[in-house]
Amino acid sequence: MTQEPFPTWADLAPQLVNTAAGRSAADMIITGGIWVNVHTREALPDHDIAITAGRIAFVGPDAGHCRGPDTQIVEAKGRYMIPGLCDGHMHIESGMLTPAEFARAVIPHGTTSMFTDPHEIANVLGLKGVRMMHDEALMQPINIFTQMPSCAPSAPGMETTGFEISAEDVAEAMNWPGIIGLGEMMNFPGVSNADAKMLAEIAATQRAGKTVGGHYASPDLGPAFAAYVAGGPADDHEGTCEADAVMRMRQGMRSMIRLGSAWYDVETQITAITERGLDPRNMILCTDDCHSGTLVNDGHMNRVVRHAIDCGCDPLIALQMATINTATHFGLERDIGSLTPGRRADVILTSNLETLPIETVIARGQIVARDGICLVECPHYDWPDTARQTVNMGKTLSGDDFTIQAPHGANGVNANVIGVVENQAPTKALQFELPVTDGRVQATGEVAQIALVERHRATGNVVNAFVSGFGYSGTMAMASTVAHDSHHMIVVGTDRDQMALAANRLRQVGGGITIFKDSKELALVKLPIAGLMSDQPADEIAADTENMMQAMRDCGCTLNNAYMQHSLLALVVIPELRISDLGLVDVRSFAFTDVIVRSV
Repeated sequence: MTQEPFPTWADLAPQLVNTAAGRSAADMIITGGIWVNVHTREALPDHDIAITAGRIAFVGPDAGHCRGPDTQIVEAKGRYMIPGLCDGHMHIESGMLTPAEFARAVIPHGTTSMFTDPHEIANVLGLKGVRMMHDEALMQPINIFTQMPSCAPSAPGMETTGFEISAEDVAEAMNWPGIIGLGEMMNFPGVSNADAKMLAEIAATQRAGKTVGGHYASPDLGPAFAAYVAGGPADDHEGTCEADAVMRMRQGMRSMIRLGSAWYDVETQITAITERGLDPRNMILCTDDCHSGTLVNDGHMNRVVRHAIDCGCDPLIALQMATINTATHFGLERDIGSLTPGRRADVILTSNLETLPIETVIARGQIVARDGICLVECPHYDWPDTARQTVNMGKTLSGDDFTIQAPHGANGVNANVIGVVENQAPTKALQFELPVTDGRVQATGEVAQIALVERHRATGNVVNAFVSGFGYSGTMAMASTVAHDSHHMIVVGTDRDQMALAANRLRQVGGGITIFKDSKELALVKLPIAGLMSDQPADEIAADTENMMQAMRDCGCTLNNAYMQHSLLALVVIPELRISDLGLVDVRSFAFTDVIVRSV
């Protein structure tokens, strides 16, 4: 059941006016704080904030006239009062948590607004899955706005998804109460080439007066990029260098710069503000993808803001990038993003603007967290069996299903190999000489084997290729049903039999992540909802995730947050080389390529 939307400013205007004028008492007053005004970039000491019906009624040096006998008083004690933090682009599924548990994990870190694109579940369960995410999002005590996924599949003809999203689906979703816009338009070649379906989705969003999210994962900033911008996407988070950020802002887009669990793209792009001196209003901070371990142990948007400050950004500008800039971009400047009259009363109390300890969090006028502890309930949606039974492989796999046959008579081959790049989403298209034994190409040394196991339509199909960069050694395999964006099953290993064990294990438990070494399971993260999420508490999933990451290290992997790299190896819209259920994809040309180049 979808919860009624939060009352609007217009709905509450009489109460707000009467409280501000002193004719009626505030529900809460925060007293004696330093008011961080993100509109003017000021920090003003000795101010109060009066709150009525979940919205701010008055901000000034003395809110005593708003006080009544039942008014709750919160003593700021000279601390900074800053707006609740906004994540401008993120995927809840990447936390391996449902919206309720994700909210419970980030509330203590000061995140009070999120702009989420549930395109992971869209690939598995279609529009019904999106609606489930949307409905649970609206049940939460913080603001979770949903962007309707635009690309399922992300690259038509390059992969097969469980369901497809149509322009009609997009038009329907624009009428849902929690839909804020269109999710990232990943099919950038389609937009640049005027694909009718992609432009129809954009048009439906624009006609609804909502924001079109972008995803331009190409270094080409020439006519192809210009054509993409002309198509309508209003932001982009795929930049990795200063030139990317500059060009996006110059062309009227918002440059979203991300710090996720594995994406470290803030430091290389924020120099457009800190060194070039460009207007910071068009830059937004976001996370994109954070797994539960990061959320529990390191933080969420507070982590991103601290990192931006560490990269030389003025603290007040960094806060603007995580509050008012985001709100303005989505047309919500009059609703969230600042501590000013009429806005939702989303407030953080912190004693230091640079290290940003999150000491008290207020959302919609209620204290929701204090000193790292969530103090409110985050209601759960009743996920049906259809959302929990999604690993449909069609058969039990054996080591033979992971065989790569060599050309007849070959003693070795030259093979195309996916090259993992630490802390970045793009991969490299590499070539290695690999040995042949009994007619089979062998993974060896730096190169492991990768397989994409179809799990939506029970076809029994397995596509095999090679990957380098993980550093695995010994006899092992890792499998995951989190496989952006089509979310089949990715298996990486040094041994075919271990790969079969790992794949079959995930079929047995209904999805998740597992690691086998020498036929023993080292780690298991159960993700029964769509094979993507768990409705267990974040700290439990974080513990399982840490165990999984330790198992990766025990198998020889030293990459930072290598699980994220693993999960994106099937993302056929980010260069250079990826794997799909249809074959090995060269994303530079959006064409299939052979695994074996030639015999040697």
